[in-house]
Amino acid sequence: MAQSITESNALTGLILRYAFDVHTALGPGLLESAYKECLYYKLQKGGLIVEKEKPMPLIFEEVKLDCGYRIDLLVEKRIVLELKSVEALTDVHAAQLLTYMRLGSFKLGYLLNFNVTSLRNGIKRFIL
Repeated sequence: MAQSITESNALTGLILRYAFDVHTALGPGLLESAYKECLYYKLQKGGLIVEKEKPMPLIFEEVKLDCGYRIDLLVEKRIVLELKSVEALTDVHAAQLLTYMRLGSFKLGYLLNFNVTSLRNGIKRFIL
């Protein structure tokens, strides 16, 4: 059954609140893996279903290829979180997230860059 917009907004609000909690506690300057582990912990502790490093196979024609693509965090089997700790987000980062969303037929994704003074400046939302 499709989720309502209100339910999706409530879920994304919760996800972003946890992301802000992690950023407030740790600040910028750490490796992506540190933020991923902490956000994974917070999301699970909050009662959400979270998959970490979820494999995303590439299907080309009739062949399923395991190319090593992995979603950083998949929340409630429908929201893709791609985490970064970089000086600035680029078009390549956005393309990576959009590719994961297309490969998995996910409608909503967030690109989160934790290497910023204010996390508000490190969030990009994508809808397919």
